[in-house]
Amino acid sequence: MTVKLSGNRKRLLKIVMIVGFFIMSAIGYGVYWAFYDMNRLPTGEYLTESTSPDGKYTVKAYVSSPSLSADAVRGELVFNESKRKPKNIYWNYRESTAEIVWQDERTVVINGLSLQVPNEKFDWRHD
Repeated sequence: MTVKLSGNRKRLLKIVMIVGFFIMSAIGYGVYWAFYDMNRLPTGEYLTESTSPDGKYTVKAYVSSPSLSADAVRGELVFNESKRKPKNIYWNYRESTAEIVWQDERTVVINGLSLQVPNEKFDWRHD
C-alpha cells in the first residue's frame, strides 16, 4: 500500500524534516559544547611543565580551584616546533598537583596516566 501525498503536503513534509534536522543538530552541538569540549576548560594556575626528550612537545600543568567543588588539574600540550595552538590533553578532578614524566618522545605520564601525544587525551568526565 502506498500513500500518495499532494504537492503541498510533500513540500510541508520536506520543510518539517529540514527544520527538524537543524534543531537536532543544534541540540547535539549544544551537548558537545557543554559537556565534551576540552577547549572550554578553565585556565587555572600554573603548576609545572616538562619537555619531551626530543624537544618537540612540552606539557604544562595547571590547577583549577573552583569555589564550590574540588580542585582539578589540566594538562596542556604545547607544540614547540610548529605554530599549532596548544591542546588540552589531560583533565582530572580531585587533584591539585601534577607529576609529568616522559617515557619516550611520544609517551607522557601525567599523575600515573599514560598518554600517546599528540592524539590521546584524558577527560575524567568521559572515562
